[in-house]
Amino acid sequence: MNARRALRLMTLLTLIAVRTLAAGPYTVRSLAGSTGGPGAFDGPVENARLTGPWGVAADDAGNIYVADRVNHTIRKITPAGTVTTLAGLAGASGSVDGVGSAARFLGPKGVAADSAGNVYVADDSTIRRVTPTGQVTTIAGMAGHPGSADGTGSSARFSALSGLVIDPDGIIYITSANAIRRMTADGVVTTLAGLAGFWGSDDGTGSAARFWNPQGLATDASGNLYVADSLNDTIRKVSPAGVVTTLAGLAGSSGSADGTGSAARFNRPYGIACDASGNVYVAEDGQTIRKVTPAGVVTTLAGLADSPGSVDGTGSAARFDTPRGMTIDSSGILYVADYNNHTIRKITPGGVVSTFAAMAASPGSDDGTGTAARFNRPSAMMVDGDGYVYLSDRNHTIRRVSPGGVVTTIAGTPGSTGNDDGTGSEARFNFPKGVARDASGNLFVADMENHTIRKITPAGIVSTFAGLAGSPGNSDGSASTARFNRPRGLAIDQAGNLYAADFFNHSIRKISPLAVVTTLAGGTYGTADGTGSAAQFNFPTDVATDASGNVFVADAQNHTIRKITPAGVVTTLAGSGTLFGSVDGTGSAARFRTPTGVAVDGSGNVFVADTSNHAIRMITPGGDVTTPAGLKGWVGSADGTGSVARFRAPEALAADAAGNIYIADTNNHAIRVAAAAIADVATVDSAAGQ
Repeated sequence: MNARRALRLMTLLTLIAVRTLAAGPYTVRSLAGSTGGPGAFDGPVENARLTGPWGVAADDAGNIYVADRVNHTIRKITPAGTVTTLAGLAGASGSVDGVGSAARFLGPKGVAADSAGNVYVADDSTIRRVTPTGQVTTIAGMAGHPGSADGTGSSARFSALSGLVIDPDGIIYITSANAIRRMTADGVVTTLAGLAGFWGSDDGTGSAARFWNPQGLATDASGNLYVADSLNDTIRKVSPAGVVTTLAGLAGSSGSADGTGSAARFNRPYGIACDASGNVYVAEDGQTIRKVTPAGVVTTLAGLADSPGSVDGTGSAARFDTPRGMTIDSSGILYVADYNNHTIRKITPGGVVSTFAAMAASPGSDDGTGTAARFNRPSAMMVDGDGYVYLSDRNHTIRRVSPGGVVTTIAGTPGSTGNDDGTGSEARFNFPKGVARDASGNLFVADMENHTIRKITPAGIVSTFAGLAGSPGNSDGSASTARFNRPRGLAIDQAGNLYAADFFNHSIRKISPLAVVTTLAGGTYGTADGTGSAAQFNFPTDVATDASGNVFVADAQNHTIRKITPAGVVTTLAGSGTLFGSVDGTGSAARFRTPTGVAVDGSGNVFVADTSNHAIRMITPGGDVTTPAGLKGWVGSADGTGSVARFRAPEALAADAAGNIYIADTNNHAIRVAAAAIADVATVDSAAGQ
């Protein structure tokens, strides 16, 4: 080869770096909204994440121990504010003794710490002990063998375990199957009060007393026990001799009234703690923390009855969401497992509430940038050619998010329902869902509870495009003569036709640019493929269109993704009828669980918000299903790549021209973005070899 030819060949073989979307997992980042919520991360208290914390306990050194129930782990929070996992492995359940992450728990609830720093755990049907080094042993009961037998070690039986407390003498008390059980440190179990399997509200001694689903336990300096008798809505007192009396509340009468003794009312008390003066503190499902004096005088220390939330503040200004276990330290500071907020809250004796560990997912309606903005269960979205995301918000509003994460409200007023047409905040919606945008910049909204399709011009003028507010039905027709029944998902094709997932009608409707409504497919409940009305759906929730005019449907209760051709021919693209799960595979071999949102990218790949699996799934045009982001059954709010990312019941998706997937992470009240990894690949110029 001469030098000239070699030079020419080298020129022709010049490598051109081309950016391409790599196959495989997607990388998720948060664009706007809350950054808190469930998870399993260790670290400083503000960065750590818990999932369904149930029981809390404090030791003499000021460490706080948490039964992180949904994560199946025991967590430790040091006085310096560092969270670690003492024992168990997040997401891995079971009943295995061992050290640290080699041990397994099964939904642990009550925890208590002794003077030596050992932690005792009420774990399903067993009592476990965790040493300060994380060594886990089972000291009473047998995994998988519930019951109510007294005995020693594995011969004892428990069921419905919940509360756990240790008295100053090291005796362990346990709530189990409507009875209060007593256990020595070496595992000898007896029944102190109540009778397993028999419920009631009778005071009395030993087995003559009755409880109904007792939960938390606390003990005072005199050895008296206090019981959160949950389904009796009372606080009971048990003397060291087993004499049971009712300290406060009235069996069979729930409520939130303060008062003395039987004049007070509770709403499903769960957690309980006792201070050095004998005052008893109660966490209840009524979303409040109550205080009961030794004389039975009940007051509300913090929270507001029947007002769930996650607000720090003093007294009634604070909010909780299903508080569970409680403990109190030597300074009189209460620590509360705020179960549905996935946080540990701290309460001073004066009722000042703060968030001690982890961060709750925070709903709201605030406009702002990034994490300063707040959403309330965003549930549908689309993205335009400039990267602006439009979405519906449970606040009865339509919001817009810029590429830089700036959130504004373009129509509706937070918290105000109605069906009023008008401009911007003058308009009213009633649980809006699906959104779509045409080539002229008009936005269309499936206004679910109004049973209508609304139109918002670029100037923010809202009108009713099709259907009649307050008139559900199943009629084709023009504009207000048509009827829908809770329309949800909405999509638009290149000709400007709208498609609506008509949820309660089990059908997919087509709406022309002139507001003429026809039924494209479905109309009856079922799983059948077919053409037009011969096809069946089961509460379809979302639709998306591709460049060829095909419509893809999230058929939520069939746990499938369906495809409809422009001629109305319906086939099942992935999933199989009512068989749900989380299996990757091809076509009917794949499994979904309540898929709620769909989007199509420029390559014809269908992305699925697999809501009950808390994951994002991808279906190729050939029907191959993979999971590019999230992990089945793992709830959280973590950014990251592939299975590291965490979601909490995502409901909606949108795809932009670059292949980015926008995610309405509904129960995290956040908007997330997922992008395929970018790879630099070498491409040989087509002139090579000429």
